[in-house]
Amino acid sequence: MPILRALQADITTLNVDAVVNAANSSLLGGGGVDGAIHRAAGAELLAFCRALGGCGAGEARITPGFRLPARYILHTVGPVWQGGRHGEAALLAACYRNCLELANARQLATLAFPCVSAGIYRYPPDTAASIAVTTVRAALERLPKLKEIIFCCFSPEDLRRYERLLGAVKKQGFTS
Repeated sequence: MPILRALQADITTLNVDAVVNAANSSLLGGGGVDGAIHRAAGAELLAFCRALGGCGAGEARITPGFRLPARYILHTVGPVWQGGRHGEAALLAACYRNCLELANARQLATLAFPCVSAGIYRYPPDTAASIAVTTVRAALERLPKLKEIIFCCFSPEDLRRYERLLGAVKKQGFTS
């Protein structure tokens, strides 16, 4: 079974086979994780993305990592939260599944996800994290190439959320 772990870091600095970009539908950069990845990867990423013609919610596209330590970038467009009654959960789960399937098809072993849709798209963070972890765990059973999945968190609160879901929170006063 692949290793699943959470860490608080700048996703643009991770030395993994691929990082996931929580992109907008144009794939041409934006704010948050998307802007950070575009800035760190360089102008070549923007030029490459222009040729892709965008990406729909729940879908994923792959590009080279350009100036990132990661060899590839998997771009996925998460759903905008509209109260939870417009298929948001299914679209968010599809983001994770489609990225994992692309990574497995390319025989990538290590992949880092940000908290997709939990920023400017206003998805409730607890619900988004639960969907992420549940979807990744279920999908990995049939994707043998993947060896390590990292949930890369921006804030200490996000890290605690993912650690709790992964069962990795250490009891106070105890170490492993």
